[in-house]
Amino acid sequence: MNINVRKLVADNKAFLFFVAGMILMRSAFADWYVVPSSSMYPHLLEGDRVIANRIAYDIRVPFTDVILKQVGEPQRGDIVTFSSPADGLRLIKRVIGLPGDVVEMRDQKLIINGQAADYAQIDEPDPSFLTPKREYPNQQLMYTESLGSLHHNIIVMPERSALRSFDAVTVPAGHYMMLGDNRDNSNDSRFYGFVKRELITGRVKRLMFSLDYDNYYLPRIERIGAKLDQ
Repeated sequence: MNINVRKLVADNKAFLFFVAGMILMRSAFADWYVVPSSSMYPHLLEGDRVIANRIAYDIRVPFTDVILKQVGEPQRGDIVTFSSPADGLRLIKRVIGLPGDVVEMRDQKLIINGQAADYAQIDEPDPSFLTPKREYPNQQLMYTESLGSLHHNIIVMPERSALRSFDAVTVPAGHYMMLGDNRDNSNDSRFYGFVKRELITGRVKRLMFSLDYDNYYLPRIERIGAKLDQ
């Protein structure tokens, strides 16, 4: 038996080194995740496979989330992966509040450090970037949210019960506030609180590929290797 194992390893040495290298690369440099929900529509769709740059902010011990050195800081507007403070699940959201920021929301509108975001409605949004009808068949509205140099689209669902307002809160040192772009359909910092910096595991700027769950799992050709419009 041992002889067969040794022969198997010897005959497939190059392939095994390749697999080991891919595992090491995924652990230390660039990971990939399946987007499981619609909480980040219209930017991330269900079925997207995203690439997370694990060295965007920190260098970590391979196969762990232990930080060896900080090399960058998350910025407002970054789309990041992180471990949920509630249950440890890996999530993907947008950084909205930085350490020291005072953040509040009034009737869906963000106010950060006393500056209110501007909202411009998109009259005819592409239906493929709205929450799938099988999940939410009612009205959806898309807006461009602008605050300083930050500009991105969000979705709201006027007929859905959701948390659209909260009082001013100060983001503690070493923590960040995360929100989903699909504001009325996202489990984010409004529910589980601020996210410690060490829980942030990477920045997402590009897709690997995407499968359309509502169209026989066919690939979305236009999203293969696409850079995210953040």
